[in-house]
Amino acid sequence: METELLAELRTLRHRVPHLAGGLVASVDGLLVAHDTHGTEPSGLAAMTAASLGLAQRLADTTGQGEFRESLVRGENGYVATYTAGGSCVLTLLAHPDVNVGRLHLEARRSAQRVAALLSDTLAPKDPKEVG
Repeated sequence: METELLAELRTLRHRVPHLAGGLVASVDGLLVAHDTHGTEPSGLAAMTAASLGLAQRLADTTGQGEFRESLVRGENGYVATYTAGGSCVLTLLAHPDVNVGRLHLEARRSAQRVAALLSDTLAPKDPKEVG
């Protein structure tokens, strides 16, 4: 599974100019896969989980429904987080000159593919297939 997730992260980086890297983490903050350079991925996964909890609460409290994504813009670029199924998130790092619309478009599609990969891997196997 990690190989497929890593391939998805690398493909996403090729599709979105100025994307610096990304990772897939559990909603608990555990690193699942990463394609980051210059950023400590385990720490980023943990911080993603902390910000996810706050974002989920904010969306719920304001009546916006279930959390889907968040975008943080800093002086030196962006951090974007997208739901990837019920148990994981996709977090991306982008340079300040990224096309944010393109980032969202490609990342949303990628998050769906990540969710599908995770559900295929985590789905219970048919006993007939195993034995």
